[in-house]
Amino acid sequence: MLSADFHIHTKFCDGADTPEQMADEALRLGLKALGFSGHVESGVVMDVSAYFTEIGRLQQQYKGKLDIIRGVELDNLYDPAAAADAEYVIGSTHYIDASHIGDQASAGFVRAGEHGDIKTSDVWPVAVDSSPEQMRVLGEQIYGGDYYKLSKDYYELEAHVADRIHPTFIGHFDLVTRYNDQMHYLDESDNRYLGPALDAMEYLVSKDIPFEINCGAVNRGRKKELYPNMTLLRALYGFGGRIIINSDAHDKSRIAACFDKAQAAALSCGFRYTEVLAHDEDGSVVWKQIDLRGESSGHGNV
Repeated sequence: MLSADFHIHTKFCDGADTPEQMADEALRLGLKALGFSGHVESGVVMDVSAYFTEIGRLQQQYKGKLDIIRGVELDNLYDPAAAADAEYVIGSTHYIDASHIGDQASAGFVRAGEHGDIKTSDVWPVAVDSSPEQMRVLGEQIYGGDYYKLSKDYYELEAHVADRIHPTFIGHFDLVTRYNDQMHYLDESDNRYLGPALDAMEYLVSKDIPFEINCGAVNRGRKKELYPNMTLLRALYGFGGRIIINSDAHDKSRIAACFDKAQAAALSCGFRYTEVLAHDEDGSVVWKQIDLRGESSGHGNV
């Protein structure tokens, strides 16, 4: 089993367990490194100062037993200054700014409430992964049923994540398909979908930023395929991209969950190595490579 996981959420944002509970479980599982990546985005209330303080405390408590790295998951549309004290940044696109689309947008976004009731809000941008109801309203009412236009806008925004927030790695690249298994709003083999996705991927690969193989939707039973899906993962290999494998765990039971599936998928696409983060002797966070067949090697600074 791979012994590092760098996409971890806790009670500080939308996770179920405390950082210490997550660290204890990581140790029990035999992990050597654990990266905390609290959400810094709209709708997630997190005391960033308290979060960094607690992660710092745990770094000292687990020193020599578990290499804990202090990170954040920052959305593409939000201020990079929020991540100023982070040792690494996951660059993710959860939101789409559809305020330029039609009369519905100018009137404000109509979204599904927690119980499926429809409410009106003038808050932009809009999440693509919050609920099937919200995705349906976004696709049908805002985009007039044109989910390919929606996905094109998503990937055109995703392509800017490197230049906007300079992340350490790219999180769940194809999150726009979050509800596609159940809603079937996109044919993921159609060039109307694949073309913009591949354009964004190729551009981001040119920035030499690793892409996350994210196990979160699979380990929670929400999707059959990992992010990126196999078509995109093969393309990533063809473009010369790098990978890092993470669980996106929101509770301790899912730390490192489905790593075997991710490792097999990576190998089947031609990848030999996955990247991991580690503290160097001087305390800097650096990239290292893990051979998916068992060996490790150094790489360079983050």
